[in-house]
Amino acid sequence: MATSSRSRAEAAVERLDVHACTIPTDEPESDGTAKWDSTTIVIVEAHAGDETGIGYTYCDAAAATVIEGTLADAVEKRDVMDVRATWLALTSQVRNMGRPGIAFCAISAIDQALWDLKARLLDVPLVSLLGAAHDDVPIYGSGGFCSYSNERLAEQLGGWAADGIPRVKMKIGREPERDPKRLDVARAAIGDDVELFVDANGAFTAKDALAWADRFALEWNASWFEEPVSSADFDGLRLLREHGPGGLDIAAGEYAYVPADFRNLIGCVDVLQADVTRCGGITGLLSASGLANAHSLDVSAHCAPAISAHAFCAVERRRHLEYFHDHVRIEAMLFDGVVQPDGGVLRPDRSRPGNGLELKRKEIERWSA
Repeated sequence: MATSSRSRAEAAVERLDVHACTIPTDEPESDGTAKWDSTTIVIVEAHAGDETGIGYTYCDAAAATVIEGTLADAVEKRDVMDVRATWLALTSQVRNMGRPGIAFCAISAIDQALWDLKARLLDVPLVSLLGAAHDDVPIYGSGGFCSYSNERLAEQLGGWAADGIPRVKMKIGREPERDPKRLDVARAAIGDDVELFVDANGAFTAKDALAWADRFALEWNASWFEEPVSSADFDGLRLLREHGPGGLDIAAGEYAYVPADFRNLIGCVDVLQADVTRCGGITGLLSASGLANAHSLDVSAHCAPAISAHAFCAVERRRHLEYFHDHVRIEAMLFDGVVQPDGGVLRPDRSRPGNGLELKRKEIERWSA
């Protein structure tokens, strides 16, 4: 038995396989600054011996090209156990390509797959390998798109509340004149005891956002204002954080890719968001977590709940996880082993090695680009 364990631990990465799947939304969707009718997920399989690790990113299919054409050679034949060293090699490989954006999305998917592969070779759940600080991650239901009818908005947000999820988020800012009625509908649907979050996706100017912030808190008892201005408008975010109403947290960070992106948000937000499919994977996330700890900031997980549940249990100051409608649909379609909400939290399955996910091969083939 000892020899077998040692040989598995000494394995090298043999190859990467990549799949890009584009899946239509169940109806047209929009937020304060964008519209879409499909979502693309790029999935990486990392192979060593008789085990396969799985990682993914929500990104343009170009990320698959970056993985196959630029990054795969930097991974193959490397020691499976040395995930951080491989991460450093990958980030060096994309220096001239430009690290923020598609390149770091590609690295994020690979990094997740390597951590998963390592956990499977060691026959432990990923959450245990990472060193869990928590047994679970609280979630909030996320959707409430600007394109929804008021009836659909009430159905979705009210459904999450009825299922015991104690916080929900809706999109605002595309047509601000419609938002007061939409917010009335949302608050009526979820009742007084469920937290209401709003997300502008950078739709407002700083002064307009500040005026709305007072209304959100006073009229609808909102407790979370995400990307009130562009996440690159550090002065605007800081204005909201310093002069917005008490009890309304200002949040941003979903578009933080490299470590400097997180550093630039320190002092500008009440809660730092991080997306494990964009920020350099689990290795990048743990780096961001350390930065947040040093500045006494909570971290909220942006989307990708199937992998975020494991990763964010290792984040000391984890606040909650975005249970995003599109990603919940896609992950259930493409993976077996997706964990379900339990009393408003996601709890990783410790009975399965790695992240517990297995590909549904026929569905992967069906949706592959």
